[in-house]
Formats: sequence, C-alpha cells, structure tokens
Amino acid sequence: MILNCALDGPGGAGKSTIAREVAKRLGIVYVDTGALYRTLALNCLRKGIEISSEDRVIESLADANIELSYLDGAQRVLLNGEDVSLQIRTAEISMAASSVSAIPRVREHLIDMQRDIAAKNSCIMDGRDIGTVILPNADVKIFLTASPEERARRRYKELCERNEAADYEVVLREINERDYNDSHRKTAPLRQAEDAVLIDTSGMGIEEAVESVISVIREKTDFFSDEPIAPAASRAVVSRPRVFFYGIIRWIVLIYFKLIYNFKLEGRQRLPQGGGYIIAPNHLHWADPLFVAVGIRCPSSYMAKESLFKIKPLVPLIKAFHAFPVKREQSDRSALMTAVSFISRGYNLTIFPEGTRSKDGRLGRGKSGVAFIASESGADVIPVGIRIEKKKWHRKYVTVEYGSSIPNSELKITGMSASQMRKARDLIMQRIGELSRNV
Repeated sequence: MILNCALDGPGGAGKSTIAREVAKRLGIVYVDTGALYRTLALNCLRKGIEISSEDRVIESLADANIELSYLDGAQRVLLNGEDVSLQIRTAEISMAASSVSAIPRVREHLIDMQRDIAAKNSCIMDGRDIGTVILPNADVKIFLTASPEERARRRYKELCERNEAADYEVVLREINERDYNDSHRKTAPLRQAEDAVLIDTSGMGIEEAVESVISVIREKTDFFSDEPIAPAASRAVVSRPRVFFYGIIRWIVLIYFKLIYNFKLEGRQRLPQGGGYIIAPNHLHWADPLFVAVGIRCPSSYMAKESLFKIKPLVPLIKAFHAFPVKREQSDRSALMTAVSFISRGYNLTIFPEGTRSKDGRLGRGKSGVAFIASESGADVIPVGIRIEKKKWHRKYVTVEYGSSIPNSELKITGMSASQMRKARDLIMQRIGELSRNV
C-alpha cells in the first residue's frame, strides 16, 4: 500500500526534523514542501525581485526550474540544476518564503508537483496546508505545534549552531509575524484540518516527538501490517531434514568452540523445542550469533548489516544461514517485515537489540525494533546473556545463558503506542541484563 501522511503546523514546530526522521524509520519519502517556496524566494532575491511585487514573482516562475532529489534518503533541492539545500535555510529566505507562499498563482504552480510525488510514493509531507489543500485525502493528518517561545528558542539555537548572528527577541518577533501572516493569508491559510491529530511538541525531545508521530500512523493505518502474520499456534514448522543437517553443523561448531575457548551453555532446558521465537542476546563479540546458535535446536534467521552483502565471497555463506540485510542507520521497515516473515515460517529470529557490539562490555539501552517484531509476529522472546572473560593463559571463558521465555502477552503491546514499545523494549533489555550480569 501507499501511505500518505500530511504533517502541518507553524514554523519552528520541528516539522522538518521530525518528518525526516519518521521517513527514515518507516522507509518512505520525506517531502519538505516549505523548501519549494524557499527556493522560489531565493530565485527572486537573486534576481533582485521585490517579494511584495506579485506580478514580478509570478513572472519569475517561468525560469525557476525546481527539482527534488534524494541522496541517502535525504531530500535535496535543485534550482536550475544547482543544489541550494543549504542556501534556502537562512532567516531572510524564511521570511521571504512566507510572502511568496501567499500568492495564489505560486501555490497553483507547485501543487501538481506535490500531489504527483504523493501519488507515486509512500511519503510524509510537511507544510502549512498539506492536510487541508494539497492532500485532503491523506491517510494520516497531523498538526504539529509548540509555543511561540519554544519555537523561537529552537530557531535561535539553530542559528547560533550555524554561527549566524541572532537575537532571541528578534527571532521571537519573526516567529509571531510569520504565524500571523500564515494564518491570515487569503489562499490556503495555516489551520488544523478537522480530522488532523494535534501534537504539541513543547517540552518534547526529538525522539519523543518522532515516536508520537509514528504512534499516530500505527493507530490510523495498517501500513505496518501489509502481510498477514500467522498466529503462533498455526505457524509453519521447519522441515526435519533441514533441522537434521543444521544439527550436524551446530555440533561441529560447538566442538570447535570448546577447543579454542572455555565454552559453556547454561539454561538450555528453558529453550522450547520448536521455532518461531525471538532470540534476544547482548552483543560483545563478532561470533555472538554462533555462540548463541549452537545451543538452539531450531534454525535461526539473522539481521546482518547491509555492508556485509557487498562482500561477494561472503554472501552465499551468510544467506545459507538465513541472514538478510538491514540498514542500521535507520528503521528499515522492509527488514523488519522480513524478520516477521521468517518467524511465521517456523524459524527463530536472532536479533541483538543493542544494534551494535558493545565496546566496553556494558549493556546498551537497546532499540525498539525487537518490540516491533514481537508485536507484529506475536512471538515470545527468549533473552540470552553472553559473558566473556579472560583468565589464565589469556584464554577466553565464554558463557551463554538462555533465560526463561518472555510470553508475548507479558510485553503488553496492545495499542501499538510508542510508550508500549518502549516499555516492552525495556523489559527485554532488563531480562538480558540479568543474564549477562550487566544491568
């Protein structure tokens, strides 16, 4: 399905930052419509055109070729072939864009471009009139706001970080002026759509605001459930021949580990006989996937960082162990749903909630991907603690302890809210910490 999310609100509410991060996590396109108006304003100022002259601004549209491109998921804005993504972010351009966007012919000029992007792509589009004018039939409409003082503080901090001269009182005055202009213009004034969800980001950090937006998308759409997932009781079972040959490989690897390490497996009696579970260990060593796998009868699938799949000699091997690529710098929805698919087919999924190996041996905070997969698949979670110590003769002592299964019902993910995801993640990390003895 194609998802269209309209994100409206006043300047400085954090729309661009939040929409960009939501797009990364959901694997969809981010469309900053304000950048289009800013680019037209930049074009006028470069040509010495007075922004107050509607006729001259309209004339300038003929030689302003604006394109949107995406580099590593980030939106870039091109004006007549020149990347102006940074040049359009000044306070001067911001105020000029507010005036330019109030001209009806300008808005008409850009509306088709915006709608065409939304028709062809799952996207989150931010602006002032997305839910009311540009995408009135959007799947999700959100109105993001914050107090003028909060928005002025954010804008002032942003300008200072870019080493631009700034005065808080001036910034606050400009924020209030722009609010008035945007909400009182005749064409497409800033207002909350009747069916939009209001989110006030005052006092929120970026992470909390992003999760709030994603939570609304979860509640309003079935975008996270394109593929029906079989209930745990009716999942497929991995074939006996595959389990048999997998068992032979496990024992070979186990013997090898016992020869080079002082290697112990604890708590194997707690492991279920079948598959369809999420295995969640801490991450200390490159061999952790193998350390964990040798004690588990049913084959696992694995998330592997995308760069490994660029090493051609390695690809056949990691695919043979049911590994699939994941983009670690963002929330890779495709990888998450592949993980859910493996679980529904009877495989276990081994996922390291921390994302990367710990550099100091301490357990990290963990990410919510493990909770998302649990909620989508209905799978129980088996926490695993890996402990690695160096003792006499510098030989490593490796202990893998399998914990008691955490029933999916205990995770209490019912409404798919961000707070439920965090609590489920924290519970899983707590159980891992108890086993690794590093809470």
